[in-house]
Amino acid sequence: MNDDQLLRYSRHILVDEIGIEAQQRFLDAHAIIVGAGGLGAPAAMYLAAAGVGKITLVDGDTVDLTNLQRQIVHMTRSVGTLKVESAKQTLNALNPDVDIHAVETRADQAWLDANVPKANVVLDCTDNFATRHAINAACAAHGVPLVSGAALRFDGQISTFDFRAPDSPCYACVFPPDQAFEEVACSTMGVFAPTVGIIGAMQAAEALRVIGGFGKTLAGRLMMLDSLRMEWNTMKIARQPDCPVCRARVPR
Repeated sequence: MNDDQLLRYSRHILVDEIGIEAQQRFLDAHAIIVGAGGLGAPAAMYLAAAGVGKITLVDGDTVDLTNLQRQIVHMTRSVGTLKVESAKQTLNALNPDVDIHAVETRADQAWLDANVPKANVVLDCTDNFATRHAINAACAAHGVPLVSGAALRFDGQISTFDFRAPDSPCYACVFPPDQAFEEVACSTMGVFAPTVGIIGAMQAAEALRVIGGFGKTLAGRLMMLDSLRMEWNTMKIARQPDCPVCRARVPR
């Protein structure tokens, strides 16, 4: 760590639980963020500000005027441009030391299987059920921790699935892929802007705890937010013996 980095990250280094050791782990880490929208925007900004050395942003969409109410990594001038390129510009301005990889694609199973093993942590910041399950399957197969977040209207949820632990549940243990599910989106249902900010920031905090090896993550717990009443509920979750994803996991 050079003198500029020691100064930039000094407020982290001063925290006993973090210190130089965990900060160095941030600098050496690679995080994949799937989705550069409402959740991915604050998550990416906090990870970049914290000095996570390499961040891969994956999204195939362009910036729309309706995004700007909540997707704080994008600016008005970004309307019509690729979200990953818009986000990269913001993150480079925030912290030029971070290596930002902008990947213009929808993360399918092939891309995930090829790239997830290269990461220390994956953040699911998407908004559709099929992609969530694809990300979960790839992380489970390759033993890479997954931080999953979601938000709609005033409701948010977040959990961490730490596949380094053999008894860790997965996203499919909580939300089985074969269950009846009505796909809804903020384009039709709306979303309270700070809700995605809260959940996205918490995803960044979870990712940093996973990378840095300090504190207690949400592994084994699902936190649910009602931001209309500002109430939190926590539910314990466990690995399910009939989960099709967990049955296929190879012990490590």
